[in-house]
Amino acid sequence: MKSIAIFASGSGSNAEAIVRHFQARTDVQISLILTNNPEAGVIKRARRLHIPAVVFDRHAFYETDRVLELLVNQKIDLVVLAGFMMLIPEKLIHAFPEKMVNIHPALLPRYGGKGMYGHFVHEAVVAAGEPQSGITIHFVNEVYDDGEVIFQATCDLEAKDSPEDVARKVQALEHEHYPVVIDRLISNFTE
Repeated sequence: MKSIAIFASGSGSNAEAIVRHFQARTDVQISLILTNNPEAGVIKRARRLHIPAVVFDRHAFYETDRVLELLVNQKIDLVVLAGFMMLIPEKLIHAFPEKMVNIHPALLPRYGGKGMYGHFVHEAVVAAGEPQSGITIHFVNEVYDDGEVIFQATCDLEAKDSPEDVARKVQALEHEHYPVVIDRLISNFTE
């Protein structure tokens, strides 16, 4: 059985889409949902979906091995970032080389980097008058939104689209594609 851990900082809609994608599977399980935000909506989703949720603070994440040890002890095969807002420490990246993925709500390399998340991305896309936006799924490295691109999908934008309209279109792509790309990645792992 392959095991996935999901890191999220917000409401957890992508985490839930991923959990639901794998619910009926006997060869893959979502073992943990981890968050740095004790108020995150993803915690309630995790409870409702019967997935253990772990909350950690900045100190535990950057100054201790607590999170790494938890992932190793749970025999995690793939780490999935789904709206997780902290830069991943090098020790975690090195422990999961090409086994840690992130989704970004824009077509990288544009509109990425520190501070470019959620509504900030959609506002920048609208302000630039972009005809398209989309998602980028990529491996995680030591730099925000810089890892090797695995998959991109686009959606057309209209001149009248607000950042909220863009967010809805992009989120539909996230829910449609992220679970499928994760499934493809983990299915290629050898035991």
